[in-house]
Amino acid sequence: MKKLFQHGLAVGLVLLFAGFSYGQKTVTGTIYDGETNESLIGANVLVKGTDAGTITDIDGTFSVDVPAGANTLVISYTGYQDQEVDVTGTSSVTVMLDKGQLLDEIVVVGYGSQSEKEITSAVVKVDAEDFNQGNITDPAQLLQGKVAGLQVYNRGGDPNGNSTIRLRGLSTVGSNAEPLVVIDGIIGASLDNVDPNDIESINVLKDGSAAAIYGSRGSSGVIIVTTKSGGKDEEIQLTYNGQLSTSSPVNSVQNMTAAEFVAAGGTDLGSSTDWLDEVTRAGLSHIHSLSASGGIGNSSFRVSTNFRNVDGILTNSGFDQFNTRVNLSTKAFNDKLSIDFNSSFTNRDQQNGFVEALRYAVLYNPTAPVFGDQSPFPFNSEQFGGYFETLGLFDSFNPVAIANLNRNDGQRREFNYGATLGYRLMDALTVNFRFARQETDYANQIYYPTTSNFNGGATSPTRKGLAEFYQQDLTFNLYEYYATYLADVGNSSLTLTGGYSYQEDTFRDNFFSLGDFPNNEYDFSGIVEASQDLQEAGFIGANSNVSPDSKIIAFFGRANLVVDNAIFLSAALRREGSTRLGTNNKWGLFPSLSAGVDLANYLGMSNVDLFKVRLGYGVTGSLPPLPGLSQPQRQIVNAPDGAVSTELTRAANDSLKWESKAEINFGIDYAAGRFSASLDLYNRDISDFILNRAVDAAIFGFNRRWENAGKLNTKGIELALNYDVVNNSNFTYNTGVVLSTYKTILEEYVVPAETRGNLGAPGQNGTNMILVEEGEEIGRIWGPVFESVDAEGSPVFRDVNGDGMLVTAQDKALDPEVDFEVLGNGTPDLEFGWTNQLSFGKWSVNAFIRGAFGHSLVNTFRAFYEPRVSTQSSYNYIDTPKGEEGLTTARFSSLYVEKADFVKIDNLTISRGIDFGAGGIDGAVVSLTLQNPLVITGYTGTDPEPSLVDSGAADNGGRGFVNTQDVLSPGIERRNSYFASRSVTLGLNLKF
Repeated sequence: MKKLFQHGLAVGLVLLFAGFSYGQKTVTGTIYDGETNESLIGANVLVKGTDAGTITDIDGTFSVDVPAGANTLVISYTGYQDQEVDVTGTSSVTVMLDKGQLLDEIVVVGYGSQSEKEITSAVVKVDAEDFNQGNITDPAQLLQGKVAGLQVYNRGGDPNGNSTIRLRGLSTVGSNAEPLVVIDGIIGASLDNVDPNDIESINVLKDGSAAAIYGSRGSSGVIIVTTKSGGKDEEIQLTYNGQLSTSSPVNSVQNMTAAEFVAAGGTDLGSSTDWLDEVTRAGLSHIHSLSASGGIGNSSFRVSTNFRNVDGILTNSGFDQFNTRVNLSTKAFNDKLSIDFNSSFTNRDQQNGFVEALRYAVLYNPTAPVFGDQSPFPFNSEQFGGYFETLGLFDSFNPVAIANLNRNDGQRREFNYGATLGYRLMDALTVNFRFARQETDYANQIYYPTTSNFNGGATSPTRKGLAEFYQQDLTFNLYEYYATYLADVGNSSLTLTGGYSYQEDTFRDNFFSLGDFPNNEYDFSGIVEASQDLQEAGFIGANSNVSPDSKIIAFFGRANLVVDNAIFLSAALRREGSTRLGTNNKWGLFPSLSAGVDLANYLGMSNVDLFKVRLGYGVTGSLPPLPGLSQPQRQIVNAPDGAVSTELTRAANDSLKWESKAEINFGIDYAAGRFSASLDLYNRDISDFILNRAVDAAIFGFNRRWENAGKLNTKGIELALNYDVVNNSNFTYNTGVVLSTYKTILEEYVVPAETRGNLGAPGQNGTNMILVEEGEEIGRIWGPVFESVDAEGSPVFRDVNGDGMLVTAQDKALDPEVDFEVLGNGTPDLEFGWTNQLSFGKWSVNAFIRGAFGHSLVNTFRAFYEPRVSTQSSYNYIDTPKGEEGLTTARFSSLYVEKADFVKIDNLTISRGIDFGAGGIDGAVVSLTLQNPLVITGYTGTDPEPSLVDSGAADNGGRGFVNTQDVLSPGIERRNSYFASRSVTLGLNLKF
């Protein structure tokens, strides 16, 4: 501060000796914080239209000579709004500065950055202090509920499961519906390879005009992650973050106790077992993160190491993870050359566990014992590893045996590195080169011992035990060259960016399985040569895949124009080619254009900091989900005589092209003092889905190939509000709300209408629950309407069309006379997030509340096991208030479609800062975080959060269609769902 004072004094003396011209006057004054009335040291005071100026001294006072003809002072201070003061006829002023909004905050966009005020697209920045808190296992969870229009759902909270991420609803049917992730400029980087503690900020590019610069990779939106960088001080700063968490199940399925089950007529095996309690636990997790950052001269660095040990609430599920990251930056040649290097490595050993244990814990007989020696009848428990099994029943397995006897382990390694070199050829022109590489290896091993009744064949007289091995390797390379040119002309500034991008990725995997092991003496997954399958042809399962190299070549350019610091224009064009497309359609153009104007500059709105109206249009594309889909596919055929040949399994399509998305976005950004708001209205049209569809074999040589077909339209509204309710030195309170709503209409499809989303077994195979129809909304749940129960215990359905004939057969689901109707929709009508941040003294409180309204879920647990079916008396019953007395027939209807509206306290954090006078500790913060402490919902299933994709039915030991993610069938809660959890986290942050 002394240097600032001396500098201010020197400037004042220079102006004094130079200012004895005619008409000059001296103006003095004091500048204060508008909230606290505290004086501001080092505030800038400039005479508008001249070079004259000064800064305030230690008391917040200043003295400046104002030349003749000048009458306005411009006052500015970091973190406060600039203010112009008219000094006509006065020589003394008092100025109160408002903190307001930081409109000059830098926001990272594709291949560059802009000040927040200049943004003409729908772009949102979330800083680290605004992230969700607590036991975060997936970086995507940091943003849950924080950005209007961004959906992040990890239903149930499987620690090894990835969140489903959607930006403005469904953006594609046949391609990748997840947003593109860019980490420190590296396109397509993996969120799994960045630790949440290393993230500085996340920018979300929501509309087409913002994402078009990324071409085919940006159709589902773009999430740009900026990791923490090194400091500028020579002193090294060490930071430690530690967390200790415990998690417990919440909202488990409501089934019967043993006593209730027996009273309801269930088969009594003499024990009383809470199976859900037997397969779940209090998951204990601990996280340790240590970072070192600093700088020397023009160089800076940050190195971090992160350890995560996370236990899931399901027995034998969780992971151990080690992650390290290095960020280096330096400048050379008189700061003309800049070099930024970053690298990250992650090793994760995970117990995937068996979510089926939760499914069977809900339906398994509650009077059955856990162990075979407690059986009410003679039972060979040694054959089943000591556990009891209800033999002879369909789809009935001891859940504790599933969780404890079997093993499902995975190991993932990710390594990436990248560097960006920038060279300033002249003050206005900088050229950049970026290269990056990412390698991902994943191995999974599943072992069912000879004693496992669940997929292990323990009851088989010949073939017992099974081992499955899967290996996947992915490699991605990126090379980019681009230049940026800056030009200032009068009151206008122009930024031009142009470049070239080359991306290449490869994929390979292999799988094999074998079994029939001699005994249970060893874990034979490590001694596969003992498998008797090696002696018998046809029992070994094996397959492998190697993709053709997938390459993208792109040329791109963008121009940003700012006029009068109030009119903003942006235009971009990307020409891109991909090897994934047919030879006739390898190249595409992706243009964008957007404009904005700050009306506050022209409407005399003196108390308004920003009133920007913006309009943007952009076109993006989507690529086929896998390489080679435009090419013919053949498979090996082994003839009985030993001859080997091939046969066609997919026809070629040389005209396969980009899926296209055209989006228009209208937005308003408003800021006045402590209040800010942002409103976006958008309309997006998606066409030419990339689908595997039936074709005429006589024409194409086979009856299926990948083609472009279909149209989708989404309209939506997003609103974000933020207000500093109180902002002074003793107490601050900030609150913010984000709301979003959208509707997606399927305008064209490969068939006019179809049903999908099969309910499955037992007894309801062929029961499809979702109606997909041209001209209608995505996610409609379709079926008969329940009215009552007849004397025989069967459901009575409504005559929907009133024709006196009840038609409810599934094979008539699409007939005009069917008595079905829309029972609900799987996508929410409204989603909101409400942030509340308070600080007082050394204490702070952060409460985040989130909710969704208007969506429904099919509760498949109820659909199978709530009716008192006489043939299912050996399975537990679901017992909810929504059940119907006397119903003894299980058949899907509106009875099992529930409104799943919810409001929850997502996380509540209370923290306190601690000062240390000595001991080498600069400061500490201790915190307590509750996640899911309160959930308000009428839904009776495991989790009321929307189910945006359907993984398919599973039964009788099946594990579902793991690789099938049906985006056209939202709204189904399957029986293989991981249960939601509630956690308490104690945190400690230390700075040295």
